[in-house]
Amino acid sequence: MAYTISTGFAIYFVMWWIVLFLTLPFGVRSQHEDGEGSPGTDPGAPVASQMGRKLIWTTVISAILFAVAVLAYNEGLLSVERLSKLMGIPL
Repeated sequence: MAYTISTGFAIYFVMWWIVLFLTLPFGVRSQHEDGEGSPGTDPGAPVASQMGRKLIWTTVISAILFAVAVLAYNEGLLSVERLSKLMGIPL
C-alpha cells in the first residue's frame, strides 16, 4: 500500500510539533535562576529561549524520525496487520 505526498507531509507535520514541544524546555533559564528580571515580569519567564536553535534541532530530529518511520513502513514493519498481531487484535 502506497502513501501520498500529502499523507507524508501530514505525518511529518504532526511529528514536528511533537518534537518541538519535547525540545522547548531544554536550555531555558528563568529570570529567577539568572538573578535578572525586569520589574513586573514573572520570575519564571525565560531570559533567552533560543527559539531559532530549537527550531533547527526540531527540524533535524523530526526529519531523522520521519526517515526511520518511512523505512520501517516500506520494510513492512509498520503495517496494520503486523501491528494488530503484536497487540493481539484479530482482523
